[in-house]
Formats: sequence, structure tokens, C-alpha cells
Amino acid sequence: MNNLNNPLKAVFFVFIAAIMALLPHKRVHSEEISLTKLENAGSTQISGASLESGTFNKKNRSGVLLPGEMSAAELLPASEEGLPPPYGANLFTGGYESERLDGLNEDYTIAPGDKVSIWLWGAINSSEVVTVDNQGNLFINNVGPVYVADVKASQLNSYVTNKIKEVYKQSVEIYVNLLTATPVSVYISGGVIRPGQYAGIASDSILYYLKRAGGIDSDRGSYRSIKVLRNNKVIQNIDLYDFILNGFLPKFNFKDNDVILVERQKATVVVSGSVRAPFRFEFKDEQTSGEELSKFALPLAKVSHVGIVGDRNHGPFSVYLPFNEFKEFTLQDGDRLIFNDDIRAQIIDIQVAGSYLGPSYFAVHKNTRLHDLLAHIKIDKELADYESIYIQRKSVAKQQKEMIDQALDRLERTIFTSPASSDGEAKIRAEEGKMILEFTKRARQAVPLGKVIISDQGKVANIRLEQGDVIYIPPKTDLIQVAGEVLMPQALVYNPQASIEDYIAWAGGYSERANYDEILVIHANGMIDVDASGTLKPGDQVLVLPKVDTKVLQAVKDITQILYQIAIAANVVN
Repeated sequence: MNNLNNPLKAVFFVFIAAIMALLPHKRVHSEEISLTKLENAGSTQISGASLESGTFNKKNRSGVLLPGEMSAAELLPASEEGLPPPYGANLFTGGYESERLDGLNEDYTIAPGDKVSIWLWGAINSSEVVTVDNQGNLFINNVGPVYVADVKASQLNSYVTNKIKEVYKQSVEIYVNLLTATPVSVYISGGVIRPGQYAGIASDSILYYLKRAGGIDSDRGSYRSIKVLRNNKVIQNIDLYDFILNGFLPKFNFKDNDVILVERQKATVVVSGSVRAPFRFEFKDEQTSGEELSKFALPLAKVSHVGIVGDRNHGPFSVYLPFNEFKEFTLQDGDRLIFNDDIRAQIIDIQVAGSYLGPSYFAVHKNTRLHDLLAHIKIDKELADYESIYIQRKSVAKQQKEMIDQALDRLERTIFTSPASSDGEAKIRAEEGKMILEFTKRARQAVPLGKVIISDQGKVANIRLEQGDVIYIPPKTDLIQVAGEVLMPQALVYNPQASIEDYIAWAGGYSERANYDEILVIHANGMIDVDASGTLKPGDQVLVLPKVDTKVLQAVKDITQILYQIAIAANVVN
């Protein structure tokens, strides 16, 4: 090419330009370039995309920072650690700033730069797309300028149609439609995460713009005092609490150079405890009443008292008020509140199980004793063993579980801390450790029943009932249960002439792991008899405990004790 003279060069470049003009190309619209890509906070490197010359990265940065940018957390440190989020903070957790539809609402007002399509058919056929000029006019062929600035989108069709019909009075049908809206540039300042200038559509809500700016600064911005300024004059005052509680959000259209000002955070209080909304609440004024705060915090029905800690002119103070008095209490900036259920229930719930007639649940006064309730429980004396009543109590079951766990912990410590004097003994200790771990693992799965023995020889103790007690009235039965280390655990018919050894023989006899000297008899009332020569009664349970090999394990005493505890507490043997 260097050998070509200047006229040939000119012809060559004109030819190349013509060819390039005929090639298909993609037009880049300004709408495709999301401003949010330059606003999100995150790490300090851009990953997942490489930018080539003349191209744009259309993927959202998802919190990735450009080199040299700083995250909001670095720029805006928290004022105090451990504070709950402000009431309404979840308004800005969604992604609607990147999911907004570009559709126009009916209240949008026409502005310079908007594009409008106009169709005419009938006596004359015409279609054109017209742009609203800087003076707010649409220039329509054969009609002239039509002023449409500040006309609502919902009224545009009828308004322009009437203007055209002033020229084409008959035999012409008209349809007018707003195609696109001109973006506006809005400034956001005050207590937001990323103040600055943001683009949007005039009909976008204030929530859209605030989300673009990262939302309201939790420690410095106000949710209750947001102003929209136009030409340095306030045109809107917005309280987001009205939107959160009642769904009220004023509608208006933004214009270029409007300013959204989030004012400084006003007086706040911190709420915790038995409420549906444990947040940090902001007042409109310097103080408010407890009743007003309750509308936002939504205390649970069980709340009886409110504790308040704060500062006044005389110094720090703390009060604990009944809820009714709290409603009249005056709250000030910095107060901390805890809503509490501090009235003990005077009514407790009692359940009846086993053989009985009538309801299975009773609500009684907390001072009620067993005999008072038994007088209201109907039974069939031919079916119920009312002389063997016992109670299953949650607090006792918890204590039994704790005792078993403590015994298992002691057993493990004993095994794993015992010294070994030789390699052979060390191997034995290791084997013992494996067996102990397996034993304790299974033993911890035992669920105690929490039995409280209250009857003996037909006499029932008149004890005070507790919340959640289960009064168990055993059914009369002619069976003897044989369980534990026997070959065929089963239920056998009671025989007054048979001994314990007879029942064990009828259950297949002892298993290889049975301990012949450790046989428990659990009576229907829950009492335990360790005398194998005793007399059995219908409804009794014979439980044969397993044998612990003293040649392998040295902690036989501890294991035997635990087996007894499990057998008594849960009627099972691991």
C-alpha cells in the first residue's frame, strides 16, 4: 500500500468504508449497560469476564469491586456492635433494581425525548414515530406542533387524537401510543450507602432509586424522614414506616436533577424479647410512648412486663414495668427494651393414660394434688389396676437421663485414664476402650420414663401435681412379661403356682450373656424387686440383666451400676 499514490489511496479507503457499511452490525443501546455494575461492593478483583477493546461486560458484577474501589463496610463502620437491624431494613434486600421492567405506568407524564407512535387510517393512511422536542411538542405532518409535555401516559391517546381531529374532522381513525420514556438522572444524598447520581425512568419508585444507592445506612440514615427536592425546594416528604405498615407510598414522577435526601437518623430504641418484630425502631420526634412503640414491635399475647434501660438527665436508669403501665411510659433516644412473660401460669395441664373412662387431658390449678384429680377420673374397676397407679414426670426423666450420662462419663474417664504397666496390659486397655465406647454409645440412647412411685399395697400418695405430668393407671392383665437376656422374650399367662425360674424357662431359658444373679422384677406400680425368690403378681415384668465378663473388663462395678440405672429408668437393657 505504501507504493500507491494519494488518489488511489483515497479510492481504496472509500471502497473499504462502503463494504463495512453494508456488513451487519449490532447496535449497542444505552439500556444494556447497567449502572449497577459500577455500584456493587465486594472483593477487589473482577473475575469471570475479560473486557476487550470496544466491548462492554453486560453481566452484573455481583458484589465484585473494581481496582481501587472500597467496600461500604470499610467506608461506613458500624456505630455499635451487637445492635439488631433497623425496622424496615429488609426493604433493600431484594434484587428489584436489576429486575425492573421498563413498562410505563399510567401516571407517567410525557417529557422531552419521549418517542410516540402515531397511526392514521381511513381517508388518509399514515404511520410515524415522533420524538417530543425540547419545547415539549410533537410535530405531526399536516397537523403541526402539538404540546404534550406533562400529559399523563394514560391520557396521551385521547389528547393527541382530539388535536389531530381539529384538522382531520371526518373519516379518519387515530391511534397514539407512547413507545419509550426518556431516562432521568437523579441525585441521591444523605444517609445512604453509596450516594451519587443514578439513572432511571421518571415513573420509577423512590425504593428503586434508594436500592440503587445501596439502601439506607443502618446507623446514620432515617427511614422516617426522606425528602425529594426539585430546584432546591421540597416536593415530597416520605416516611417508609407508612409503606411498611399500611402500604402507602406517594406516587410522583422524577425529573432530571431531582435530589433524594435521606436525612439523619432520628431517636431510636432497641427492642428484644417476646415480640414479633425485635428490631431497632426510629421515632418521628425525640420521644414516643410505649403504646405507640407497641404498634410496631407487636408484643406477643403472653407479655406481662417490659424492662427499660437507658439514660436520662439524672444519669443511667432501669425500670421494670407491667405492660399496662409501659403503654403510658415515655421512651427516649437510646433506650433498650425487653418484653418479658413474667407471670407464672396458674393452670397446668395433666394427662391421663392407661385404663380410664372420659377425657385424657385436664387443666387444673397448679396447687392441685393427685387425690383431687383422681376424684374426677372415671375408671372401670374390673379393667383398671387402680391400686398400682404411678406418674410419669418430665423433670424426673430429665434427672434420670443426667444421672445415666454422668455415670457413663465417669466410666469413660476411668477406662481411658487408667495407667498400663506393660505392653500387654496396654493392649487389654485398648480392647476395653473399644468395648466401653460401644457400650456407652448404646446406653446413651436409653430414654428414661421418669416414673414416680406413688402406690404401694393399695395406698396411693397424695402428691402435688406438676405441669406435664402423666397419670398412668395400669390395665388389669393376666400376663407376665419376660424380657432381657432370655432366648425368647415374650408375654406369658400368670400362673400362681409358678416361680420366676419357671417363667424364664418358659421363655426359652437364659441366653449366653445372662447374669443368673441379676434378675429384676418390675411391678405394675413401677417398684423394683431384686429378690428372684419373691412372689410374682399379674402385670409384673421379669427382666434378666446381661453379664459383664470380668476377665475382659475391669470396671465391672461401674457397668453393673449403669445397667441397673437404665433398667429402672427405662425398663430396657442395652
